[in-house]
Amino acid sequence: MLETPAAHSEPRGVLGAAWSGLAGAVTFLTVVPLGRGGDIRRAAVWFPVVGAAVGALAGGVRAGLQPALGAPVATVLALAALVIVTGALHQDGLADTADGLGVRGDRERRLAAMRDSATGVFGTLALIGWALLMVVVLDQLSALHALEALIAAAAIGRWAALFHAAFSPPARADGLGATFTVGPGALVVGSAVAVAVALLACDLGPGLAAVAAGLAVAGLSVLEVRATLGGRTGDTLGATVALSEAVVCTVLLGVWR
Repeated sequence: MLETPAAHSEPRGVLGAAWSGLAGAVTFLTVVPLGRGGDIRRAAVWFPVVGAAVGALAGGVRAGLQPALGAPVATVLALAALVIVTGALHQDGLADTADGLGVRGDRERRLAAMRDSATGVFGTLALIGWALLMVVVLDQLSALHALEALIAAAAIGRWAALFHAAFSPPARADGLGATFTVGPGALVVGSAVAVAVALLACDLGPGLAAVAAGLAVAGLSVLEVRATLGGRTGDTLGATVALSEAVVCTVLLGVWR
């Protein structure tokens, strides 16, 4: 179950507010305790920036270890770094969402299944599928292209979560789905940052393809949760990130082959 960091006292000035938002994004999206946790209310615009940093870390592991260990082993270790630095936050959301959508019944039964701490068959299969797809895709890329793909995918994945939050209502009155809101301004700024990261990391054509892939996942995720769950939860936000990462990397593989 995803939880938001506690809000702290109001920061002073523009720089204070910016730092509080960055600290909130880092603390929420990773296991790095930056400052006193920051303010999750101001964190949304920083999501793609933190995502790019996470992707750069994972891509750096792949590039650094490939000469000694080979691409397959380096790829597995890069994904391990990606999961560890984020505390498996998005993988947990993917598993819980898969378990909920796999339940036969109404939205209440699905939401109850998503809150169950035990991972079911559908959740396990979703995690295995995500991991296998990421390993197979990234293993076929050069070290440089893997680095570029991970930076773009991680940034776009967090932007997709902003889109998901902005266009789907909360499924419950409590939890992260209800407390984490994204306003129009934050969505515009986050979108601009995510597009800029993708274009800078991958060049124009591949970058636009990556953005289109992330937007497609975000749009489909909104339609799916509205139809099956009544809206977003913390788990569906995490699932959107993980699925976007996998789809963006797969699309980039197709563009670069």
